[in-house]
Amino acid sequence: MPSETLSRDSIRIDLSGDWLLASTDNSHALTIALPGDVHSALQQAGIIADPYAGRNEAEVQWVAHKDWVLERTIVVDADDLDGCWYLDIESIDTIASVFVNDRLVLQAENCFRCYRPEVSSALVVGENRIRVVLHSSIAEGARRQAAQPFYVPYHDGNSPIANGNMLRKPQCHFGWDWNIAIAPLGIYGALALCRLETARIEHVTTRQLWFTDGSVDLQVTVTLFARDPGIVPVYFELDGVRERLDCAVAAGETRITHVFAVAKPGLWWPAGSGEQALSILNVELPDESVTRQIGFRTIELITDKDETGSRFAFRINGREIFCRGANWIPADALVSRVTPQGVEDLLQSAVDANMNMIRVWGGGFYEPDWFYDLCDRLGLLVWQDFMFACNLYPSTPDFLDNVAAEVDYQVKQLSSHPSIALWCGDNELVGALTWFDESRKDRDRYLVSYDRLNRTVEKAMKAACPEAIWWPSSPSVGYLNFGDAWHADGAGDMHYWSVWHENKSFDNYRTVRPRFCSEFGFQSYTSMPVVRQFAEARDLNIASPVMEAHQKNAGGNERIAGTMFRYFRFPKDFPSFVYLSQIQQGLAIRTAVDYWRSLKPHCMGTLYWQLNDTWPVASWSSLDYGGNWKAMHYMARRFFQPVAVAAIPSTDGKEITFSMVNDTAGPVTVELQIFLVSLDGERRTLAAAAGSCAPDGAATVVTIASGDVPEGTLLFWSFEASNGMRGEGHHVQGTYKALDLTPSGLTLETVPRLDGAFDVIVTASGLALHVMVEADIDGRYSDNAFDLTAGETKVIRFTPKAPLAEGIVPSFSAYDLESCQGKG
Repeated sequence: MPSETLSRDSIRIDLSGDWLLASTDNSHALTIALPGDVHSALQQAGIIADPYAGRNEAEVQWVAHKDWVLERTIVVDADDLDGCWYLDIESIDTIASVFVNDRLVLQAENCFRCYRPEVSSALVVGENRIRVVLHSSIAEGARRQAAQPFYVPYHDGNSPIANGNMLRKPQCHFGWDWNIAIAPLGIYGALALCRLETARIEHVTTRQLWFTDGSVDLQVTVTLFARDPGIVPVYFELDGVRERLDCAVAAGETRITHVFAVAKPGLWWPAGSGEQALSILNVELPDESVTRQIGFRTIELITDKDETGSRFAFRINGREIFCRGANWIPADALVSRVTPQGVEDLLQSAVDANMNMIRVWGGGFYEPDWFYDLCDRLGLLVWQDFMFACNLYPSTPDFLDNVAAEVDYQVKQLSSHPSIALWCGDNELVGALTWFDESRKDRDRYLVSYDRLNRTVEKAMKAACPEAIWWPSSPSVGYLNFGDAWHADGAGDMHYWSVWHENKSFDNYRTVRPRFCSEFGFQSYTSMPVVRQFAEARDLNIASPVMEAHQKNAGGNERIAGTMFRYFRFPKDFPSFVYLSQIQQGLAIRTAVDYWRSLKPHCMGTLYWQLNDTWPVASWSSLDYGGNWKAMHYMARRFFQPVAVAAIPSTDGKEITFSMVNDTAGPVTVELQIFLVSLDGERRTLAAAAGSCAPDGAATVVTIASGDVPEGTLLFWSFEASNGMRGEGHHVQGTYKALDLTPSGLTLETVPRLDGAFDVIVTASGLALHVMVEADIDGRYSDNAFDLTAGETKVIRFTPKAPLAEGIVPSFSAYDLESCQGKG
């Protein structure tokens, strides 16, 4: 049994590492590495196969039906028993009983809280046994549902494992329309045995008070906990300026505030709008310290009334910022597989695609502190949901008390990060009131229940951080408004799903004018290298059981295929099908973003669903599981460029307007070249135009008549802005399937570079649309999903994810629209 002997001077004893793991029915016994999850430990021990491979999901679901015991021992000498000892346990998932020497010291019931039970009286001289019983969330969810005063519905399409809404646990653990349904369990955060000296730090929070001369007072409040009254020195340090306060503490909690006056703070800006100036704050006791990363910035949410309803815009450091980004879900379905390096790669990919905001969606986790440190450094604003999604929830006093404690802890833990822009009450709970027979028949009861929960979250958030920005729900028309924010586009934030869930055309995106669209998306398949990780050659068919097991949205495969029939000629084989699904995904989202950005400042944000995947699956993500870029992510880098030009057809189809958008703080001039390109790839100039765009504005460069584009030709364009940004694109009148494309004649030449990367020289003899280069190893391309006309050559750089042995050259292949088509 893992054991550790305490030294006399020990204050915090790290309990991470190997523990014994066993099922309570004694059917399995093994070792688990903590922090970690039970499924990963079982896989490492060879008891279960990889849950992500094939159809193994169904084969491992038994794990969550059992109770599991984690156990280890610690040796304590007689001299060490003096004083007050407590356990420090963060993110225990979820219903757990903690024992020290068979004495119950904690009943945990919230994955999103930190627990610090005192254990002094349970410790003995010599060997001490710490035992954690993780109870089945499935059994506990059913028990709690049965105890409710009335039935509380959950969305069984998203949650095939029942009653997850009863528990304060990541809701996507019970499945989702993109996630595996295996209800993981474990301990994911800090795990330690600590001795309380005079006092310990419970929270460090900050508040910025700005003055008209540009100076700021940073108020730093530390909450200390003591068992007995005493005196403790507290050191406050900001960027090397260090001050000591000798503070009296009472039994229980004591709050101490110190103010740093900063005469000329460097400002923190979102990515693309300025620097991410950061300061380091440290609060220190003789035996403990807490460090916070501080960014000086002001932020407002503008919801002023206007002629169409009310605005929804973020103003940062006095400047309105258009938010370009995506929704974030957990980095992996199993926490043991999450690494800071992998998360940083995902977030860096967001910034590399010109994003400046992510939305941490309400069905996963409040991410660990280091996640928000990364967002601070990268300049990613965070729309932070509280963890409620797509279900109805209890409103009994015990549940609401548990929620209030969760909110208090998370807001105090995270609110000092400059990246956090907004705290949102939940994801789609207002809409969920209309999804279930019970709530439709008795709306008042369920609406009152929802309101109790929502007000509990709001009250606890404002108590923890009065200056934080609160938004009641997403989507929401506004405060105390329970209207339809899926189709009402005049106010608040909008989720627009008619194109995907209602099978409407891509053009339908141009029928709505959102003020801020915080969810919209279109599915594609994960890339072929990832498909091959979970599927064998015999499974490479859209209708195979394995591929269907890796599609969690009901009707998703049919919708992807049906859309292809609408816009494209059907692909010739399975790899081409995967490629084409990714191209049409990117075209769908580009259609929306191009139009909504052109409405600026009416629309001030587009966050597509979704950035990343939790496992290899068909989904709405633009990044594959593992972090490689799908076609849409390369497209996003272009359509999210701070200065961009887009071709937008009129509603009647008679005109095409070239819209320019400028998200920078300075004016720009755009020079535009417009071409006609024949189906064999020959290019000729149609028009040239130039236009100016004000800072943070949008304007029309030129409008042409659709009749100026003859049948059998495509409209191409390229632009260059006065600030050096440039881009290109093409527009098809009608559908791609109507085009009688001739062979593109793509050729590839690979040239190794001294730095370990490879230059891939791509040449076309004809028209090559949506060229996608793919390697047989993981890596990043300087560009992809691009167009070539006849005789054009493009050099793209491929950087392997891991260095290759000398002399090893990846195998490259390329797809384009013509070559992927079935020829009969």
